[in-house]
Amino acid sequence: MRILMTGATGNVGRLVVDRLVRMGVTVRALSRDPARAHAHAHARLAEDVEVVEGDLARPRSMAPALKGVDSMYLFPHAATAPQVVALAREAGVRRIVVLSSGAVTTGYDTDFHLPVERAVESSGLEWTHVRPGEFMLNKLWLWGPSIRAERIVREPLPDAAWYPVHEQDIADVATAALIEDGHQGAAYTLNGPELITRRAQAAAIAAAIGTEIRLEVVTPAQARELYLAQGGFAADNADFLTGFKDYSGADADPSLKQEFDLAMLGPMSTAEEITGRPARTFAEWAHDHARDFLAGVPSAGF
Repeated sequence: MRILMTGATGNVGRLVVDRLVRMGVTVRALSRDPARAHAHAHARLAEDVEVVEGDLARPRSMAPALKGVDSMYLFPHAATAPQVVALAREAGVRRIVVLSSGAVTTGYDTDFHLPVERAVESSGLEWTHVRPGEFMLNKLWLWGPSIRAERIVREPLPDAAWYPVHEQDIADVATAALIEDGHQGAAYTLNGPELITRRAQAAAIAAAIGTEIRLEVVTPAQARELYLAQGGFAADNADFLTGFKDYSGADADPSLKQEFDLAMLGPMSTAEEITGRPARTFAEWAHDHARDFLAGVPSAGF
């Protein structure tokens, strides 16, 4: 079996690659810059994975990478999804696993992940959609800089809660869908096992790093300015994260984020339903990333 990984060095993709390599699966990774991928990716990726040049934004560039491939892990790129999927079918790929989003399940995502799912479904190939909700990793990108520098979390909605998911659980499900039968035609919405407030998340990180973290409540407008100044993921998503834009990018009222009680939704679907293993908690995730919150540069980006 040969699997083509697009997004192979991403937060989920690199974990899937590691799992496949440990299982003895032949892995081929698509990269716009193979030399850079070899230089900056995890050592296992550089050693054991064939890195080939190609770009989802330029579908024809992927033709050589698709030769001899049985299954493909597809990172979302809506603009070219139909062409990429058509090339995969022509090359003899029989199974595609899409890294999608829980926002498709809820109906919020209609133009980013959904078109990729539809392109794959209409191909006639075997398909599985992996739809994670909020990543636990988001808190590393949002809070990591201030925790490392000041041991402070500045948060506009400390008592807002959700069921964030560990990236390891997402990778477990994607790996299973790539190599096992029985997942064809399934769309797996993945969340974490517990409804946890942002205040409790900050406390879990403090426990993991063994030092106190002060939580400072700020207004949505103040948080937006802080995120914009921070750059990276925080700046790119500042308006949405603080409630000034909705998922589609339309103007929104930040106060509405405080009015909906998520607890009434009840337990959410998790990786346990697919893997049979308990989904990882936020406390486990904080322990796994403790070094990232203490000093230096985080180990990966979202």
